[in-house]
Amino acid sequence: MTALPLPPNATIGIVGGGQLGRMSAMAAARLGYRCHVLTPEPDSPASHVAAGITLGDYEDPAALRDFALHAAVVTFEFENVSAEGLDLLASLRPVRPSPAVLRISQERIVEKTFLNRAGVATAPWAPVESRDELSAAVARLGLPAILKTTRMGYDGRGQARLTRAEDVAPAYERLLPRPLILESMVDFACEISVICARGADGSYAAFDAVENRHRDHILDLTLAPARIPEATAAAAQAVARRVAEALDLVGLLAVEMFVAGDGRVLANEIAPRPHNSGHWTLDACPASQFELHVRAIAGLPLPPALRHSDAAMKNLVGPAELALWPQILATPGLIPHLYGKTEVRAGRKMGHVTRLFPRGALPGPFGLAAALAPLAMQADVDPE
Repeated sequence: MTALPLPPNATIGIVGGGQLGRMSAMAAARLGYRCHVLTPEPDSPASHVAAGITLGDYEDPAALRDFALHAAVVTFEFENVSAEGLDLLASLRPVRPSPAVLRISQERIVEKTFLNRAGVATAPWAPVESRDELSAAVARLGLPAILKTTRMGYDGRGQARLTRAEDVAPAYERLLPRPLILESMVDFACEISVICARGADGSYAAFDAVENRHRDHILDLTLAPARIPEATAAAAQAVARRVAEALDLVGLLAVEMFVAGDGRVLANEIAPRPHNSGHWTLDACPASQFELHVRAIAGLPLPPALRHSDAAMKNLVGPAELALWPQILATPGLIPHLYGKTEVRAGRKMGHVTRLFPRGALPGPFGLAAALAPLAMQADVDPE
């Protein structure tokens, strides 16, 4: 196993070539590291900034072995990679976070079971392997509810909202692969997330809880910090730390949560890698989520996850918002980030924009609309 800390000029292997790998590689370069990316896409966003690329499938043993030759330590940038492939890599190089952590985050039933056993509350849920089990779960949990595939779903894919009894059978027939999971819909005040980092020595750092607003099941707007009571923010931080320690995490973790109408904090999903709701840290923090990710897996000291500014982060999704790029570049105060994706399509995250505010001065909806200027019509700035 590679000794910690990783020396300067060492190479970090990143499984996945998307924008999270791209921004991780850029953070690694600032710390004196090179990155080598494993991706099946020859023109992926991360490949534009990486020192090297292995083109291959995440399950191809030959590609995995070749990739491992180039890396001192391996990490991954999203969950839809092969846990078995990571097992092979772990036999050759340290993998952080571990394949065991990836497996928990990849499968919703495993994930919910893990969270509940760790003492973390979630919305009521039930596994569904047949029509009869679905009928029983609906009878027990009630409607409305969300029926989801247990694997591979993200940004609203692989799920269906059930509001009436007539919705149940068509949703079951449409959603594949099975098994599925039924989750009660929470009467929530807002959705929040906490991003934290944990080192191999148990050191820990966590950013402030942020509020996330979605449009068409895709993250649209993140507000940092979340406008929630101090007690609620402290409860969210406690959940994130409990999950990170229960996982024996080495790396970065995002914990997405609901704040229920009665003030309870309920965990929804975990993501053991950099997260879309942490992109604001690139501009509002001395050390971003990507730097903390690199530091944790490389065995470097973790700095405090401090915030020098309040921030609003707006995703640029699909052709409509990308078409506003010239206006965004011409608007003072907007900090633009483009991911270098060549194919523009509906629902695809093409970049993001951040707007900073003095600490304690995050504005309300009208101020946000003014601050986001050309994106105001697309942004979900309505507090309701």
